[in-house]
Amino acid sequence: MRALLASSIGVACTAALALPLALPSGATAAHPNPAAPTPQVSGSTQSLPLEPLKTSARAVPRRSAAAGLAARDVKPFSLVGIVWDDAATEFHGRAQVRTRNAGTGKWSPWQDIQTHNDDLPDPGSPDRRSGRARGSTAPLWVGDSIGVQVRALAEGSHGRTSPGGLPRGLRIELVNPGDDPEDENPKSRTSLSPEESASSAVNAEFAPLGAAEITALGKEATAAEADEVTGSGGSAAARPYIGPRPRIVTRAGWGADEKLRERQFLYTKTVKAAFVHHSATGNNYTCRQVPSILRGIYRFHVKSSGWRDFGYNFVVDKCGTIYEGRAGGVARPVMGAHTLGFNTNSMGIAVLGTYSRSEPPTAAVGAVARLTAWKLGLFGINPRGKVTLVSGGSNKYRKGANVQLNVISGHRDGFVTDCPGARLYGKLGAARWSSAKLQGR
Repeated sequence: MRALLASSIGVACTAALALPLALPSGATAAHPNPAAPTPQVSGSTQSLPLEPLKTSARAVPRRSAAAGLAARDVKPFSLVGIVWDDAATEFHGRAQVRTRNAGTGKWSPWQDIQTHNDDLPDPGSPDRRSGRARGSTAPLWVGDSIGVQVRALAEGSHGRTSPGGLPRGLRIELVNPGDDPEDENPKSRTSLSPEESASSAVNAEFAPLGAAEITALGKEATAAEADEVTGSGGSAAARPYIGPRPRIVTRAGWGADEKLRERQFLYTKTVKAAFVHHSATGNNYTCRQVPSILRGIYRFHVKSSGWRDFGYNFVVDKCGTIYEGRAGGVARPVMGAHTLGFNTNSMGIAVLGTYSRSEPPTAAVGAVARLTAWKLGLFGINPRGKVTLVSGGSNKYRKGANVQLNVISGHRDGFVTDCPGARLYGKLGAARWSSAKLQGR
């Protein structure tokens, strides 16, 4: 969900970053050692400060600065991201990372980390008021790794940055998501912590306590279920337009550590709109890896970025599986941290991957349609309609502005960003049509 590089960086910055940046005095590249220690079961984060790097004076503009981390061996990790001190400061520039594979010991090519922190809690929201929120890039999934090298380049001084142009307190976060739950497909668990019980209990009308998934339900049964919630008494005329309830993997199903998040759930009044994102974590993943990726993103959002919980309300993978994101209940109006300025009365759906140039899988687009047909239907919303939301303040709309949007919008509709990628954004029209058809409209 991050913006592409700002055009102001220019060719000079891009060319400069393509050149080797000098390592700090005395630093040497780590040599391969394919033997990797056993990953920690519960997950962990290594936080390493970036250091100033020397660059070619001819290649780098005057008002720029470079920082990085020399190649080194580290404890096992699978996901990376960069954070800095002030959540209100933007990183205008480019960051790259290369990693050493835990199995082969070989170094990967340099990979871009999307730097713009446009997936954020709204100013003044409980996520921000905690005092722990930090600026952050998009996280990047790199797979099982035991070595890392980082280089970053910023252009000029924008907002509250250091005189050299880089945000203060840059650190690379190396996230080990931990092992998958012991039972790959548990129907329910009988021994739960208080935090696990609370997270599961808010979905009690759909699944047993501790269930790993909420099963799919046909359209008629879903409508009857909605009758009970809305009190329409089963009248055909009063029945809502609502799509069949889709299968949803719960937080227990992907192994969320419920002790990481804030205990209290956060709600808004209703759900009027759905913002679609791409996660910008890359497309080099298998669907079997998704629970690990979600645990990595979750840990990055909470421990590294300082948010109260997972940012998105739901995540969809390229195989079309839907996952519960932020805790609070899949059918409830849970406030997320996904679209700066428009987190109130909306939900955020992240399609796992990067879709600026890659076509989103048909299964993923179909899952967005199924999810929105059901969830928006619970609140009486037409997926093909328009909605007016009040902006909480973003780089596109001032605080307090009344903004008319599509009910199913892309992140870029509320914020100046590439997200959800041009290719996925181009599929939203089809998703709106399919969602409305599933509702019976």
